[in-house]
Amino acid sequence: MFKLLSLIAIVIITLSCTEKQDEKVGLVEQDIVYTSDGTSMKGYLVYNGDVDGERPGVLVVHEWWGHNDYARKRARMLAELGYTALAVDMYGDGKQADHPDDAGKFAMEIYNNIETAEARFNAAYELLKKHETTGQDKIAAIGYCFGGGVVLHMARIGTDLDAVVSFHGSIQAVSPAEKDKVNAFLLVCNGADDPMVTEEQIAAFKEEMQNANVDYEFINYESAKHSFTNPIADSVGQQFGLPLAYNEKADKDSWEKMKALFNKVFAEN
Repeated sequence: MFKLLSLIAIVIITLSCTEKQDEKVGLVEQDIVYTSDGTSMKGYLVYNGDVDGERPGVLVVHEWWGHNDYARKRARMLAELGYTALAVDMYGDGKQADHPDDAGKFAMEIYNNIETAEARFNAAYELLKKHETTGQDKIAAIGYCFGGGVVLHMARIGTDLDAVVSFHGSIQAVSPAEKDKVNAFLLVCNGADDPMVTEEQIAAFKEEMQNANVDYEFINYESAKHSFTNPIADSVGQQFGLPLAYNEKADKDSWEKMKALFNKVFAEN
């Protein structure tokens, strides 16, 4: 009888240990408050708790609407790929816009105070670098619309990033890239039918990149309009009379291009 009870106890303990080993943590999500020049910034950090050790970090800069659910969704998608992602707050206090007039006002306040923009990006950058899950020497940044312009600007001024990806972002330079100063590989995913990016701007961007000896790729997606990665672009465009439209093919291909780039640069560095 004693032997039987001992055997049963061993089986129970073994099953209990096996169940604990099979438990998955999944995505760990954290709302993080940090500061930049005295302004409270509300970020969202997410990573896969089942991945062991350090992994590359990726900053996600929001559209002109502000730090919203879409930016968080993209951060989660990056975490599912094995990265630690931080959706940053460029406006402060988690401020968001519900109307294009407010969104434009918020965005221009940042563009017209570029030193503030740089400080806010760098505050998030340092936070991500110092996170316990992040390999400090492997950081990239992606941005959408307004955010695309922000990440390109940070690359232009020589921020230590491995890669920068702009999705339907502004490509005009506040501070043109200087020769051999850009550290990141730049991937620009643009909609060929986006009226917010002109042929003249594209030509000027490519000339700037070539003159500055920048490693970059510019992809112009046929028939894609502004906000082509955002599934609610059509409804928002109709609501406010804006030339926005979701393009599933361009969305999926641009994401795959980003994944391939990250695999390449993070393996090299």
